[in-house]
Amino acid sequence: MRLIMLRHGETMWNVDLRLQGQDNSELSPRGIEQAKRFVGFARALKPYRVVASDLGRTRKTAEIIGHGDAPTDPRLRELSMGSWTGLLKADLIAREPEKYHAWRAGHFTPEGGETWDQFRARTGEGFRHWLKAGEGDLLAVVHGGVIRAAMHEFIGLPPARVIPVTPGTATILNFTHADAKEAQLEGYNIGAVVPDLAVAD
Repeated sequence: MRLIMLRHGETMWNVDLRLQGQDNSELSPRGIEQAKRFVGFARALKPYRVVASDLGRTRKTAEIIGHGDAPTDPRLRELSMGSWTGLLKADLIAREPEKYHAWRAGHFTPEGGETWDQFRARTGEGFRHWLKAGEGDLLAVVHGGVIRAAMHEFIGLPPARVIPVTPGTATILNFTHADAKEAQLEGYNIGAVVPDLAVAD
């Protein structure tokens, strides 16, 4: 059983390298094209079921790839970034580099934000629910942070060991069965775009 996690297309805040968290901005023209380019991959992968985060950028991406009627789940939302929501990545790195890198590694929580452990538990619960909810491969249209959390939860790879997830690409985890606690990594940053190491978190 595959868990196919598609990161939403690039947003206007992604263009600015601005932290979005659970706020939302529209897909950029490039983000719309990224989602369109994934349509062929989605058809080739032939998921039996599709689910999406309930935030606007993931719902729009799901719509573009032909699954606008997919159920949504707030447990699959991006990490809540608290007081850092809306801030520019470059400004944070210039002002508080140690805190930024500790946050990116899951060791620091901005004021009012969600801890990495809380986030990992929330998203893990959501994924386990949907994996058990039916047969066959599951496509989840989600966020970069959610994919990093799944990598930590299911294959033991902490966020500090994972490069950014490029918008419009998929990561695939393979489970032996729906109740399996661990998975194998089948693919990362899969899509018709070049992986972008400078992408916003």
